[in-house]
Amino acid sequence: MKRLKPYCLNRSSGFTLIELMVVIVILGILAGLIVPRIMGRPDEAKQLKAKMQIESIETALKLYKLDNGSYPSTDQGLEALVARPDTPPVPRKWRDGGYLEKGRVPKDPWGNSFVYLSPGVHGEYDIASYGADGVSGGEAKNSDINNWEIE
Repeated sequence: MKRLKPYCLNRSSGFTLIELMVVIVILGILAGLIVPRIMGRPDEAKQLKAKMQIESIETALKLYKLDNGSYPSTDQGLEALVARPDTPPVPRKWRDGGYLEKGRVPKDPWGNSFVYLSPGVHGEYDIASYGADGVSGGEAKNSDINNWEIE
């Protein structure tokens, strides 16, 4: 009777160079398709964060008005949401601890202060972030984010 040699013992295990090259080519193709799409997302994420911050500030302003009968003036600014203003109109029932979490007015995602007007041009108040360039106007990542345009 003949004895069969087990071929798997004689063969070394592992990947061949061709198999590795195929995997590298596939990964390169995927990276070429996906990376350009991901690279544009940070700007969109910052714009979305600015919109969410504006909505949060709007909620705090509404609470301020419920307690005090009016919104903070332009001179008092958004700081009136975290520290009791001393300039007229002085709030009657300012809430201890303020109206914003963390006890500070947030900066926009680009590190700039939000622009606040009361009374506003587009409503009782206007809140705006001037985008990445910090200047009114602009397109794409430099476009303004305004509370009256947020749906």
